[in-house]
Amino acid sequence: MCDTLVATGCATADGTVILAKNSDREPNEAHVLVHLPRTRHQPGSRVKCTYIELPQVAETYEVLLCKPFWIWGCEMGVNEHGVAIGNEAVFTREPYHRAPGLIGMDFIRLALERADTARRALETIIQLLETYGQGGNCGFRHKTYYHNSYIIADPQEAWVLETVGKRWAAEWVRDVRAISNGLTIGTEWDEASPDLVEYARKRGWCRSREDFHFARCYSDFLYTRLDGCRVRHRRSTELLESQKGRITVQTMMAALRDHGPEAESDPHWNPGRGWQMETLCVHAGWGPTRPSQSVGAMVAHLIPGMPIVWVTGTSAPCTGLFKPIFLGGAGLPSMPGLEREPTGTYDPGTLWWNHERLHRQVIRDYATRLPVYREERDALETTFLEEAAEMGARYRQANPGERAEPLRAFTASCFERAASATERWIEKVAATPVRQRPPFLFSLAWNRWNREADFPL
Repeated sequence: MCDTLVATGCATADGTVILAKNSDREPNEAHVLVHLPRTRHQPGSRVKCTYIELPQVAETYEVLLCKPFWIWGCEMGVNEHGVAIGNEAVFTREPYHRAPGLIGMDFIRLALERADTARRALETIIQLLETYGQGGNCGFRHKTYYHNSYIIADPQEAWVLETVGKRWAAEWVRDVRAISNGLTIGTEWDEASPDLVEYARKRGWCRSREDFHFARCYSDFLYTRLDGCRVRHRRSTELLESQKGRITVQTMMAALRDHGPEAESDPHWNPGRGWQMETLCVHAGWGPTRPSQSVGAMVAHLIPGMPIVWVTGTSAPCTGLFKPIFLGGAGLPSMPGLEREPTGTYDPGTLWWNHERLHRQVIRDYATRLPVYREERDALETTFLEEAAEMGARYRQANPGERAEPLRAFTASCFERAASATERWIEKVAATPVRQRPPFLFSLAWNRWNREADFPL
């Protein structure tokens, strides 16, 4: 389960477009950062997606992907032109195709590699959807099937695309918009499948165009209510609306770390509470209605000519740290933690699993242990933001060849400082006695996930 938010230029403090997303997956489903350069392909080439092969295009753009380690596509990503996309699982009345096909994450990567504007990315996904449909298992250890919605943005505009099988509806974003794990488009849209209303009428989901409401007609009754998406969508929309005209990268980071109004007013709040996934920063827990964990987070600051992508590369953004990555030839540096990809088994030599040493200690007593390093974390992140703004101003007018190396070196410095700080925080947190234990069933669930990943208890 996930949440994606966007603010267009009329809603942000600096007039840019900002997209943000938490990727919510299984607790041991490690998240990986992948940077791919612009590449030319031989005529007749084919590309192997998660399950199926497609004809390859002549050239694919430079992309940064934030993805589950085992999937070809990505949960969210950005390309060299500043096109950014995030997707959501949505549960609908239309049957899911279980045979291997294109899954939601594949559509994102294909669009990022092939489209230089949000509009072209929208058209790319629609064309692929209508040609191939969507289908196949999207779960790591537990098979999961669903349809998808997307927010697609570039430095000038943003779109919401919601799909049901091969049908779809699209809405141009006026100022701010959020999506969660349920359909959100209602009686008005900007573009849609030609038979969107007629198909619903024939299935008995509505009586006429006047009676038609996309989300109401096409949504599944059970999962849309049990996954907490309506609470999360309402909260994310409130956070954006309350800051409209003043939204910054920091605003989006805070939204991705949000645990709702209850956590704001209760200093003893802990992530073990509740039985549904009703917070934007999702913490997995006991039972079938809390199977997901926020395993990665991204904020894409779509500055024209020089997008800056802020990523955790780690789970639980409330416990982690956002680091900057520049596209346009810079990308990810080669350094410890990033040199090899994580899997579903504990590996402290990878960025994602090393942070789990911190995260899984913190959630044993969230209210006591997070404050041990939160102030230092926030200060370091603020430093990164200030330095990234300076680097952007200095190199924005430089050509890609001149700016690639200094920007890559700056990114490496941020990741190195974050790694050093994480080691200090792990020691501090481990030395802090547990005073307020989470609920028993929450601890029981995490003990099981630790065993499954061979994570040291």
